[in-house]
Amino acid sequence: MLVLVVASVLVGPAASARAATVDVWIGAVPASWNVMPTGVDPISGMTFPRSETTMPTVVYKRFTAHWARMTPNLPNVYGDNDGIVGPLIRARVGDDIRVHFKNMDTLFARPHSMHFHGVRYPFGSDGAYIPGVSGRGANVKPGRTFTYRLHAMPASRGVWPYHDHSPSMTDSIEGGMYGALSILGRHERKPDRENVVFFESQLGFFTINGRAFIRNTPTFTARVGELVQWDVLALGSDHHTFHIHGHRWKSGDHFIDTRTIGPAESFRIRFKEDIAGTWLYHCHVEAHMMAGMQGLYKVLPRRRS
Repeated sequence: MLVLVVASVLVGPAASARAATVDVWIGAVPASWNVMPTGVDPISGMTFPRSETTMPTVVYKRFTAHWARMTPNLPNVYGDNDGIVGPLIRARVGDDIRVHFKNMDTLFARPHSMHFHGVRYPFGSDGAYIPGVSGRGANVKPGRTFTYRLHAMPASRGVWPYHDHSPSMTDSIEGGMYGALSILGRHERKPDRENVVFFESQLGFFTINGRAFIRNTPTFTARVGELVQWDVLALGSDHHTFHIHGHRWKSGDHFIDTRTIGPAESFRIRFKEDIAGTWLYHCHVEAHMMAGMQGLYKVLPRRRS
């Protein structure tokens, strides 16, 4: 049995038509990141020593206003201060978004920045380092701050990546300095569940949100009857194919269950969940799946009233 897809775009009751200003406080923070905390690939049975799965790095973290304190880490929520990926930035079409960034890199003492796809901004908020051209926002030195000013246009509806684009870009992205912007339509229903899936690679493993193999990668949950949104993004140099077992969704005038995604591309899918079970989601490039790009999606029965 397969999921009945209700829509990939506008769904449900209208939200407020009033635009807002969204303020987000983010820091570049040192971390020790383990790509495989269990040390085991349960499917093959292979084990890996911690020395092969752990790296020192710098990641984006969400803070309260004026970087007063880091907001709590939420294991298995992903995108809400787990480390890789960075905080999920949510807004609606018409909103202004102010991202207040502070470089707290005391590990490598590198410059960092934030570059955003999919939204409108003045050149000073581009965040991409161009020698002799770009301004402070593209080369934020350790201890310094910068505020990026973004606007969500009608064409911004969807999901988009953000990432470091400073002189340290290559090392930073390999270390996990990237995240997602999720922009709803002005009157679009907020999903009951929003799952961020970011394809990349670290330490020779193909990763989802910086983790490799099931029970390390995100285990997402939902209930029958809920509106579920999947935000799928990729960086790096490889192309991938996103697939969820037991499900299909609408693309144009037909249904699909696998979609290809390349570097810096992104898409979202939405469906009303209608089948319980523990399903596999993964990259369907088999070599990538067997090198770590696989996770679990647990759908619980409808809650009894």
